[in-house]
Amino acid sequence: MPHSRLATPSATIGVLKRHGLYTRKALGQHFLVDDNIVGRIVDSAALRPGERVLEIGPGIGTLTDALLAVGAHVTAVEYDARLIPVLAELADESRGLRVVHADAVTVPVDLLGAGDDAPRALVANLPYAVAATVVLRFFEEMPSLQRAVVMVQAEVADRMAAIPGTKAYGAYTVKLALRARVTGRFPVPRTCFLPPPRVDSSVIRLERAERAAAERIAVAGRVADAAFSQRRKTVRNSLAAGLGVDAATASTILGRAGIDGTLRAENLDVEQFLALGAAAEGSGGVVF
Repeated sequence: MPHSRLATPSATIGVLKRHGLYTRKALGQHFLVDDNIVGRIVDSAALRPGERVLEIGPGIGTLTDALLAVGAHVTAVEYDARLIPVLAELADESRGLRVVHADAVTVPVDLLGAGDDAPRALVANLPYAVAATVVLRFFEEMPSLQRAVVMVQAEVADRMAAIPGTKAYGAYTVKLALRARVTGRFPVPRTCFLPPPRVDSSVIRLERAERAAAERIAVAGRVADAAFSQRRKTVRNSLAAGLGVDAATASTILGRAGIDGTLRAENLDVEQFLALGAAAEGSGGVVF
């Protein structure tokens, strides 16, 4: 039995033709047509029957079909109005699917479920242009979300999983790592899509792992943005510029956090950014 009835080139082309559709490069539409990859995504999500799942960019419902097959209750957020009738057909077959026509970057989180109906997992082949933004946003704004298994551009997966001292490590990495940890990753060949993208793809798994209270995490994230604002400079200089304080205040903050100001931001780990945030918040020269 296939994981998804739509995960083949012929099935995908058939649906598109039946609805008079074509792919839109501006929306990053590359339909997944490899059922083995669909199966690996669903297996990685480890969903329980009846579990609430958020899917962003469902397209024609290829992954959606597989999620419904394992008993998930899916809220699918689709931006492209042309695809809503396609997804409506799938919703007519299953009470477990709710389709929301909205932009995942701006849709109010409370419209996607609250209380017992709030999604606990994000499972999606994400539109690449907004993938990084969407993942961080929902870990920030949806407390019910416990894990994510998402297809993203390999370069974005590198940023998500980067370690200090590497080129891919930056403010985004820190802000995501303050809220979640990477627990798995596998590559996806370009031939698994219709049409094939010009970039490499990866599926990455994240589990919520908040390192501190929400207020401390928020401050540490803002400090990370400041520290990476001038990446090639020392953390003392980039922090001063990013926070809008003088060098003396930046030095005081770094001293309180026990951090060498001659290092660069990319050399600091997540715990050090938490310490920096606490030190900055306690400084009279910094306003958050």
